[in-house]
Amino acid sequence: MRPGVVALASASLLVLGAAPGEGPPRSLPARMADTGGGSQLITAVAPRAGSTSGTVTWWNRAGGRWVKAGSASARFGAKGLVRGTKRRQGTNTTPTGLYGLPYAFGIEKAPRGTTYRYRRVHRGSWWCQDNGSRAYNRWSEPRARDCRAAESEHLISYGALYAHALVIGFNYDRPVRGRGAGIFLHVKGRGATAGCVSVSRDAMRRILKWAEPKRRPHIAIGTAGGATAITRY
Repeated sequence: MRPGVVALASASLLVLGAAPGEGPPRSLPARMADTGGGSQLITAVAPRAGSTSGTVTWWNRAGGRWVKAGSASARFGAKGLVRGTKRRQGTNTTPTGLYGLPYAFGIEKAPRGTTYRYRRVHRGSWWCQDNGSRAYNRWSEPRARDCRAAESEHLISYGALYAHALVIGFNYDRPVRGRGAGIFLHVKGRGATAGCVSVSRDAMRRILKWAEPKRRPHIAIGTAGGATAITRY
């Protein structure tokens, strides 16, 4: 090969972001510090911490590598994203980090093929966000006596938004008062959220049919770069 051709080939490799002998770019989960130990993962990525829109992608691990199973546009908190350990309740921010997905719920019945634990919403179903309640950051049905209605979500009143949802395990196992409650992956509305992650109704139904409890799916929320980069989690 002539020297000029060698130089051209090398330049082409640089443009493509590859080097001689290297394979294709690694998938996003493969570049993360932790994926939760299971073989299914949801990634929710915003361009920057101040963004209110981004992308949710769900992945399967098979044959030693992560393969994309689906993707959809997403909305985040009206005030963007903030590190989960620094979040404060009522700030309209989405907490970044890696979280489990305890169970699903919905006003509508579970999509056919759903194997995840799914809880139907009734008129007496509430999510307690009252910092003074023993039921803080928990489903409460009926609403606990020490949980004020004004400080909680009456789930059925959210209509189409909660047609289907997955509980995100933020501040869930050992709730810290004042950090935040009721963070879900749910059906999107017209705009940004109060701190949840939202996707289209179709995408939410596809995710519920895809998720398998035995594969221990987690969700990682973060930004494309910076201090809250998803690859840090």
